[in-house]
Amino acid sequence: MNTESRQAQLVQLETGAGNGQRVLARSQRFTVERLVGDASDIFEFASGTEAILLLPRVSAKISGSAAADLEGHSVTILARGSYSVQLGHAGEAYILSTDRLDGGASDAINASTYIEPDTRVQPIGEPFTPARALKPVRSYRVEDITIPPDNGRLRFLQSETMSLNWVEYEGERGRDALSPHSHKSFEQASLAIEGEFIHHLRTPWGRNANLWREDEHVKAPAASLIVIPPEIIHTTEGVGDGRHVLVDIFAPARRDFIAKNWVFNAADYAEPLAVRV
Repeated sequence: MNTESRQAQLVQLETGAGNGQRVLARSQRFTVERLVGDASDIFEFASGTEAILLLPRVSAKISGSAAADLEGHSVTILARGSYSVQLGHAGEAYILSTDRLDGGASDAINASTYIEPDTRVQPIGEPFTPARALKPVRSYRVEDITIPPDNGRLRFLQSETMSLNWVEYEGERGRDALSPHSHKSFEQASLAIEGEFIHHLRTPWGRNANLWREDEHVKAPAASLIVIPPEIIHTTEGVGDGRHVLVDIFAPARRDFIAKNWVFNAADYAEPLAVRV
């Protein structure tokens, strides 16, 4: 595949009827799994790197390699290992991982997109290392994650191999304050959790006019994931009333975010030894 022709892909994370349902999608470097259930359902998973558990509203209990009771409206970083997740009541959760051990990337509903890799996407490389002794379960209430004074309403966290931005606001996003940008060597996955969005996408014009494309304006409901390849110019607009929750996901962890002091938990991590020397 000519990587210049790879386009953004919207994936609906719709599950079957009833509770106890799960659906998994992927980018080149990580997976995103949606869990839908109630207190009678137990979801098991295993990850060879730190996993991130998103609980947009409902609380949960985890057990296995570590155990904890988790609040809703939280982001939890879990040490590598095997876990069971039990939601406190009917609702949803999301698992992010760069190394699912229990069936992962090959089981994704969009796996066929990645039969041939995009050589522009940088590898994860050596994971970040703990800068101090870390608990195997570190949970953050969304409202406690500091918003950087120079970066609007974004909340940034990292794990040893990933970065995420939690974006949350009421009502529409102002059309006079969008932020079109692109990434040279990152895929960005934007997970729409609540509200309606439009992803605005522009493919840069290169020398080969046969690859030029019109701008796209992709409607994205809740429970959808868009994976945006490198070099695609993009910005996302929340439309309509009500709460909007969008989580941007990257792997490896974004060193540029860390350097700008945007990452709330960056003090937990150090560069791998291979990078430091």
